[in-house]
Amino acid sequence: MSFSGKVVLVTGASSGIGREVAQDFAMHGAILAITGRNKNELNSTELKCRNNGAADVLQILADFTSQEEVERVVDKVVEKYKRLDILINNAGACKLGDLQTSTVEDFDMLFSVNVKSLFVLTQKAMPHLVASKGNVVNVSSIAGLQAFDRLLLYSMTKAAVDQFTKCVARECAPKGVRVNSLNPALVKTNISRSSGLDADELDAFYERTARAHPIGRLGTTKDISQAILFLASNDSSWTTGSIFLIDGGRSVISDPVLILV
Repeated sequence: MSFSGKVVLVTGASSGIGREVAQDFAMHGAILAITGRNKNELNSTELKCRNNGAADVLQILADFTSQEEVERVVDKVVEKYKRLDILINNAGACKLGDLQTSTVEDFDMLFSVNVKSLFVLTQKAMPHLVASKGNVVNVSSIAGLQAFDRLLLYSMTKAAVDQFTKCVARECAPKGVRVNSLNPALVKTNISRSSGLDADELDAFYERTARAHPIGRLGTTKDISQAILFLASNDSSWTTGSIFLIDGGRSVISDPVLILV
């Protein structure tokens, strides 16, 4: 698997899945553009990518609640590299809540980050992806495919991401662009730590949820990164519109007690 000479844009690259996938693309010779909101963490990702052999790294600070900043990301990538080959839509947010506890402000924030920014960025990037016959991988979630307690709004956004993936894949396949979605079960990342649980609640949640996966453990960022690289590579050149579930078998559990968040 080689991405030598390919320009890869990874959003949400300051930690977690985004950092892991940027490092892995770097190991395969990619030219990287990485986005995030935390300058220090983005610096760390850039250093790791350069140490892993990235051909070059462009760092872009951006707040994905702002449409203008999202659009600016693509402009900066194309201004520097004159092309874009692969878009990894990984930036996302999560906040726990059900129908009674979720607010309109929560709704607006989650849909802005998880859906609107993805739409705006992909729309802006598409002419360049058409020119390069490139591809898109959207990082979604198992929560887009089945219901979980206290994840109402997050689940709604990820279901929207999956439908977006299928619609855009159908639209853009004749133009030579593939679009796929990767849907992980739980992975230990900052998005879990920022969901609203305190440290003790989060540890208990991780322990309980690990038992809900037949494989017997939670996913790792490396598990997810390797799947993303596969979907972005020529090894999956006949794959588009796929909702690619990677969940340690969690979706096949029939006992509803075990699959509650």
